[in-house]
Amino acid sequence: MPEKTDSILDRILADKREELERRRDKLPVEALKRRISFPGPQVSLARCILEGPSGPHAGGKRIQLIAEVKKASPSRGRLVSMLEHRALARTYVIGGAAGISVVTEEKHFQGSLQFLYDIRVSLDGYYPGGRPALLRKDFLFDPYHLWEARAHGADAVLLIAACLSRDELVELMEMARSIEMETLVEVHDESEVEKALAAGAYLIGINNRDLRTFETDLSVTERLRPLIPQDRVVVSESGIFTRADVERLADAGVHAVLVGEALVTAPDVRLKMGELLV
Repeated sequence: MPEKTDSILDRILADKREELERRRDKLPVEALKRRISFPGPQVSLARCILEGPSGPHAGGKRIQLIAEVKKASPSRGRLVSMLEHRALARTYVIGGAAGISVVTEEKHFQGSLQFLYDIRVSLDGYYPGGRPALLRKDFLFDPYHLWEARAHGADAVLLIAACLSRDELVELMEMARSIEMETLVEVHDESEVEKALAAGAYLIGINNRDLRTFETDLSVTERLRPLIPQDRVVVSESGIFTRADVERLADAGVHAVLVGEALVTAPDVRLKMGELLV
């Protein structure tokens, strides 16, 4: 028989399970709870998307931008030699981002929860009451992960439908709400859309990247968007590099796009943001 080959997603989740035990031993939940203390209030990602960011360049856009702080990916390797995460986040605010996604997965994406914490503290100081919402982007499946996110400054967390049963999804959504965070539920196919809707998801992200192969296809958003009711907030994620890509997704009826690689690797980040904000 041929040897079973795990997908990239399988390997990431296996590593996350091992990591979870180490992190929980090192920093128990009660210690995380004591760390929840920030000068500024929690910010609604849904409101930022629907009403526009409240920073210097607010409003007037056909589609909103969630800009990502991301150092590497399994498919492309390291994207930048040095990630100046605080400065990049401030540039995103000035450029008019409605939200900032911070990749915190360590082994495969070279992310860090410290990036999230540093950005929250920095933006609360620079833009009190006017910053974008902060999203923790990671492979989360345990209540401990939500306490980590809250303690490090997240306003919202990504929950990937492919990683969770419907009951697990409901449990984590309810818990996030109880500790003042929103959830962006990520889907990639019809069955995952059904799972997200059955769980009551309001913020839904359509990932154009297949997490098992890491290939991207914008037609995934075009295929799945009609399955989602008009009263939900829909974000298209991955594979977005040009103004034409954003125009195409705006025509598909999404409210926002989440862009990482195209911004992080851009010679002029603000100029690239201007190209993508349509």
